[in-house]
Amino acid sequence: MKIIIHRGTKEIGGTCIQLSTDRTTILLDLGLPLRKDSKALNLSGIKKDAVLISHPHADHYGLIDTLEENVPVYIGELGKKLIDATRILLSKELQKNDFHHFKSWEPFTIGDFIITPYLVDHSACDAYAFLIEADDKRVFYSGDFRGHGRKSVLFRRIIENPPRDIDLLFMEGSMLGRNNDDYPDEKSVEKKIFEIIKDQKNITFLICSSQNIDRIVSAFKACLKARKTLVLDFYTAWVLELLKNAGLNVPAMDWNNIRVFAEYGQDKKVKASPEYFGDFRQRVYTKYRIRKEALYDHPERYVCVSKMSRFRIVNTYKKEKPVNVIYSQWKGYLDDPEHQSFGSKQIADYRADPMVNFTYAHTSGHAPVHDLQLFAKAINAKMVIPIHTEFGDNFKQYFSNIVIISDLEVYFL
Repeated sequence: MKIIIHRGTKEIGGTCIQLSTDRTTILLDLGLPLRKDSKALNLSGIKKDAVLISHPHADHYGLIDTLEENVPVYIGELGKKLIDATRILLSKELQKNDFHHFKSWEPFTIGDFIITPYLVDHSACDAYAFLIEADDKRVFYSGDFRGHGRKSVLFRRIIENPPRDIDLLFMEGSMLGRNNDDYPDEKSVEKKIFEIIKDQKNITFLICSSQNIDRIVSAFKACLKARKTLVLDFYTAWVLELLKNAGLNVPAMDWNNIRVFAEYGQDKKVKASPEYFGDFRQRVYTKYRIRKEALYDHPERYVCVSKMSRFRIVNTYKKEKPVNVIYSQWKGYLDDPEHQSFGSKQIADYRADPMVNFTYAHTSGHAPVHDLQLFAKAINAKMVIPIHTEFGDNFKQYFSNIVIISDLEVYFL
């Protein structure tokens, strides 16, 4: 089996791995890079039989638009719907790729390859690792994963019943060089949110990803305990609606203590796409909408999920009493100018604003070193290749059987 890592041996995000037999070539992820100095991919000379997308984060799927439209793209069905929702609300056309869906633990075939998806715990919904078999070799691609979220049972399931006889493990290492000590799990984030909101005198804004469902659940549970109402924007409410329709037991707009704020920009886009959203907008307005007057009159009752790009809404509530801003995303968006975008600079400035009680409360979507060690030990691969990491050379300090290769290096298994 021929292996080329087109990107990912020395950076987080933008992952793309090529696996080839004599007759079939597949790509594992085709992500948009996070670093501005990341080298562009040139895949034009490669005949691609399929692309596997591990989860709906743009650093893993963001370049599928560059594919030839007839190349099959395999992704979880819910993950595809989440991507569609993002594009519609950003006023982008839906991708025209040839999409196919798979299900957890159900093998499927692409040419010479047999692929088995493994659902994993991550800060994105519908995230998968892949067991890939061909040429009498067994490769396991971890994708992005962790063991400290609300789906940690998936991590334990792999640890207790791992795939056997693995020749090569591609393992992510996002957390090498970082730690998760301040908030080691989702429960600790929930506890901190509750501490902030229980005696609030003004409104609270939770700055987080709408697709980080564990974080939305943490906020909802904290609100229940503090007797507050969780206010969603249209996008977050729709994401939760998709999960509810998929049979998942997550908070949704028809639950008690949840309301939806119909911001004009998002509302306009939802209204313009009834073929996608169905009667969603109508149900919001007739049953679940909260008006801005209610937020203004009693701001102490509400916790609002807010994207960084909506920092202007935060400014509206800075009156005689400080607002709470709970920042619940990766710190790099605040501290690293290379990653500052979508309003993150303005959010970062709130740390010095006397009218803002600014709090950081976030647990990573990626496994810390200890859990990576448990994972690698359980998989017990003959060799481990670091991926999705800035510190691949440091893997040898923590793991055995490490093989270091560089981007674009040809390796034969």
